[in-house]
Amino acid sequence: MFERRESVINGFTGTVDEEKTWTVPSGGKEATEDFKACCKREVYEETGYTADIMKEIYYKHNEVVEVRYFQAIITGGQMMIQDPDGLIYDIAWKTKEEVAILPLTFPEDRVFLLSLFK
Repeated sequence: MFERRESVINGFTGTVDEEKTWTVPSGGKEATEDFKACCKREVYEETGYTADIMKEIYYKHNEVVEVRYFQAIITGGQMMIQDPDGLIYDIAWKTKEEVAILPLTFPEDRVFLLSLFK
């Protein structure tokens, strides 16, 4: 997850048959990765940016999934979709006002995402 002054980067995702929704870069952790390495890889695959992970800023889990959000700094690359799964249709920086009304993949995270804006 990236903060850029008054915006956060999101990907417009979904399978061919699904309603498309917005989410921060995310994905499954490979067996050889820790969560930070997973975050760096997913950010690159889904946005084209390379990033340094600063710290974990949010954690949630249930009986099926564990989710960790990290603060990251962009260190290089350029915005482009490189998704090997073909599930991302667009990427964009979104303002607080946009995040407040976007259809989110995980709408339960909206309050947290909005709290990132200064």
